[in-house]
Amino acid sequence: MNPLFKLTLISTAIALSACTVLEADKVDYRSSSSAKTPSLEVPPDLTQLSKDTHYAVIGGTVSASGLKSGQTTATATPNVAAVAMGDVRIERSGNQRWLVVNRPAEKLWEPVKDFWQENGFLLAMDQKSLGIMETDWAENRAKIPQDFIRATLGKLLDSLYSTAERDKFRTRLERNANGETEIFISHRGMVETVNNARKDSTIWQPRPADPELEAEFLRRLMVKLGVNEAQSKTLVADSIVTKKTATVVTENGQPAVRIEEGFDNAWRRVGLALDRTGFTVEDRDRKQGIYFVRYVPLDAANSEPGFFAKLFNSASKNEAAKFQITVRSQGNVSTVSVLDAKGVPEASITAQRIVKVIADDIK
Repeated sequence: MNPLFKLTLISTAIALSACTVLEADKVDYRSSSSAKTPSLEVPPDLTQLSKDTHYAVIGGTVSASGLKSGQTTATATPNVAAVAMGDVRIERSGNQRWLVVNRPAEKLWEPVKDFWQENGFLLAMDQKSLGIMETDWAENRAKIPQDFIRATLGKLLDSLYSTAERDKFRTRLERNANGETEIFISHRGMVETVNNARKDSTIWQPRPADPELEAEFLRRLMVKLGVNEAQSKTLVADSIVTKKTATVVTENGQPAVRIEEGFDNAWRRVGLALDRTGFTVEDRDRKQGIYFVRYVPLDAANSEPGFFAKLFNSASKNEAAKFQITVRSQGNVSTVSVLDAKGVPEASITAQRIVKVIADDIK
């Protein structure tokens, strides 16, 4: 092909792509490491944490309750809307949904792992002992405009197209008091934005979690677990919203989140909030109501290039502070508070930030 003609086609395709509207319900992911075409231009800021230490267990006295012990502190509350099909049902509270499957967690791990790979993702984290897996950063290729020239030339121009967004998903499996397995999927997103008036450089910044995208992958996972396509859409559509308030309060001089729900639901919602907002959950003890986390504060004003490398690169893991996030309940009211790594109540500015982050997501 004449080089000049080829260049003209490419230029025309790029120009036309800006005017094309995407169908909003399409999802077509490709992990940055799995594509056969040249790698996506994902900056070092989005490098995943080391597989060996991302979910390292603190000490020898605390064990994850996700898959091994299955211990809980309360029975299921009646405040959650649920719709079932066979041994799979979907529950919802606020903008958070999760699946409940009447099968052992160990029998669900491999199917769930296969599910993500079948949907175009690589797993950056695969911790069966903690019941947590996390995908690599990926882009939704369905968001790339499908103009006439790109559709005609197909894969010839595929490597020239990319979006300014990246997504990753965390999946957490936990046993509940009835011996069922609860499956949570949480989304985290980043967007590339111009950071100066000359528009000659960009930075990656967090964008809000997408509950509907989480719901779509829960629906697809239901199909993987045996629910047919039509039934899965009905179940997701029929999951009724139940609104429960979450407010920031001060108790004994310590910032806390007050949730108008019992322990089981508060525990679920706090866990999803931690997953969504980028905390590194190193361990959890449901019986004691404690999440053990690492936290790097996201200061929106401090968004110079390389800032997020401090959050995502393994070289900065020691800079992150460790905390315990506790969930305590009395009846249908739960309180979420922050302790330091030794279990001493925290009233610092960082603790106030953590409480606000959790409360904002739960709302």
